Amino acid sequence: MNTKLFVGNLSFNTTESDLNDAFAPYGVVVEATLMLDRATGRPRGFGFVTMSTPEEAQKAIEAMNGASLDGRNLTVNLARPKEDRPPGGGGGGGRGPRREFRGDRRGRY
Repeated sequence: MNTKLFVGNLSFNTTESDLNDAFAPYGVVVEATLMLDRATGRPRGFGFVTMSTPEEAQKAIEAMNGASLDGRNLTVNLARPKEDRPPGGGGGGGRGPRREFRGDRRGRY
């Protein structure tokens, strides 16, 4: 079993220290990381906590999934590697510039 946990639905006010302190009662927290928006540097509302053993990770999941932190009910589960996630998401469907109808009755653009 993996020891890295995904923690979602975090308040934008939650710090890495807060995350560390919240998970510490369930074992040794190796690392607590918040994901930040590259453009703004603001938190994205999720992060990762790495526990020292699989048993501690499972105990943390059981205790913290649905628990409240900074007024938000957390989603906690095992982190999945990027390649294990389903494809899709992100990106807009840009199809080039849009042409505007000029009102010509022959239907020209």
